[in-house]
Amino acid sequence: MKSNRTFRPHRGAQPDDRQPRGQRVTVREASPLLPFLFAHLTDRSRSAVKSLLRHGQIWVNGRVTTHFDMPLRPGDTVLISHERGRPAFNSPYLRIVWEDESLIVIDKRDGLLSVSDSVAQERTAWAILSAYVREQDPRNRIFVLHRLDRGTSGLMMFARNKGVQEKMREGWADIVTRRSYVAVVEGVPEPAEDTLRNFLAENSRMKVYCTDALHGKEAVAHYRVLKAASDCALVEFTLETGRKNQIRAQMEAFGHPIAGDPKYGAQTDPA
Repeated sequence: MKSNRTFRPHRGAQPDDRQPRGQRVTVREASPLLPFLFAHLTDRSRSAVKSLLRHGQIWVNGRVTTHFDMPLRPGDTVLISHERGRPAFNSPYLRIVWEDESLIVIDKRDGLLSVSDSVAQERTAWAILSAYVREQDPRNRIFVLHRLDRGTSGLMMFARNKGVQEKMREGWADIVTRRSYVAVVEGVPEPAEDTLRNFLAENSRMKVYCTDALHGKEAVAHYRVLKAASDCALVEFTLETGRKNQIRAQMEAFGHPIAGDPKYGAQTDPA
């Protein structure tokens, strides 16, 4: 299943434009970068100054540079950062699509847990990102804003600090303007477009099921058939509520379970 979320534009700066804290110096005379650094960092050894360049801690006019012979002109601004440059991120399980001082947005692959739901040490999106931010600074942490099921791919957001987490959760309904998912289901739903309204509860086996209003929480989802074959269909879902395993449980009750989801009634596997 593929998740698509529509967010209101975030006003944070693009990552390449965000300058860290550090010593800022205005160039007064033309000079190559390395001699300029030697002249202004007399308390550091020459090898230590070169290390700053290698680790992306030198910014010229708002951009990181590692070129020791970069020509400087009067009026240029050089920033010597206290923080090492952001390490390269490469994971087969997720991709970072946005990062700033407040948020990280990822595209999660299916098969990866968002956050561990047990004491077992499983690979999760949270653990992968936690290791990444701690490479920059061991004190760094990330905070969960929402989850996607293991079998669902799509965009997820994580907060970079507790304050952002609290503000995002308080204003979640205003920030996330649309939640849609695309999945292959068994059979072809009729009508081709409709609304599902159910009440959901969870049993002792951690399975969500449809019940009555007295024992469950209301779940509302709108669906639309995008493409249909003889025995399956590609369906888009737009949620009004965000219950655990909502689409999976509602589609099982509807008689069109998500293909490849035997826990919720599927008899076929598209893989």
